[in-house]
Amino acid sequence: MTGRQSERLPFDFRSLEIFLAVCETGAMGAAARRLKLTQPAVSQAVADIEQKTGVLLFDRGARPLGLTRAGAVLQQRAAALMEDALQIPPMLREMRHVRLPLVRIGLIDSLSRCLLKELSVFLMSRARKISVVSGLALQATALMNRRLDVVLSAEDLGEMDGLERWPILEEPFLILCPQGLANGAAPIDFERLARQAPLLRFPARSKSGAEIDRHLKRMRLDVPRTEEFDTAYGLTAAVAAGLGWAITTPLCIMEAGLPLESLSILPLPGPRMHRNITLVAHEIELGSLPSALAYLACNVLREKSRPFIERHCPWVDDQFVIG
Repeated sequence: MTGRQSERLPFDFRSLEIFLAVCETGAMGAAARRLKLTQPAVSQAVADIEQKTGVLLFDRGARPLGLTRAGAVLQQRAAALMEDALQIPPMLREMRHVRLPLVRIGLIDSLSRCLLKELSVFLMSRARKISVVSGLALQATALMNRRLDVVLSAEDLGEMDGLERWPILEEPFLILCPQGLANGAAPIDFERLARQAPLLRFPARSKSGAEIDRHLKRMRLDVPRTEEFDTAYGLTAAVAAGLGWAITTPLCIMEAGLPLESLSILPLPGPRMHRNITLVAHEIELGSLPSALAYLACNVLREKSRPFIERHCPWVDDQFVIG
């Protein structure tokens, strides 16, 4: 519920509970004893509803207290509301044990090799049917138009309400290039590299592609956009084939699963640049499933990434943050 909506309501569920207790006991003091409150607290709660609605709910001249016509209407509606509200906690608890009919999850391409198997096995234990898709086309609209229920993405959709977000990973951008091109240099001469070989890029429409373009502008480098690859494998394979160099991330290189003996992984010159991966889902609708998926994803990433980082780029260890 938004703050604006809550301001329009003249009561909350606790106020209704107090009001109904007064209706049932016929006295403020008796209602206070039942609810283990003070009598002034009960009187104040009833007075607040009356003040905010602009109507009297009780005939205070009668003993026991009598309901006004407005009070009788509120009693009827409040009793129904409270009965429905009391069903919500057990329904939510039950969701932990009931398999969902369908769960649709989207992964960015660079998570497929690392997480697809484990997430699929877990989802099959929590849903009767699952759909898992990966690739560049995971946009905010896929989640908001309900074509997907959960996404693990470089977009956290922070401008959209009604979503829950679980941080998965922060990782740095770095340079991947053939060893002969790098000449073993670190830090690398960015301008020389740009003159010697093409920069192989992610598409500009992707989150990573746009971030890299902004970084190049900050570095005052005008590097032609001549070759694009929309998958981590395609980009890494092109570098391995000697077609050029790339700005990428550790996870993207891991995703490709290619031999790296002839390649160099080097720090990116200029200001530090990183990307965040976040699990995003619609609030409440899937119960505890999003948090469980996030916990699983972090554990699997931690287990699989540690050997890669230690072997190929130990200098990124403090910049590669999981969870």
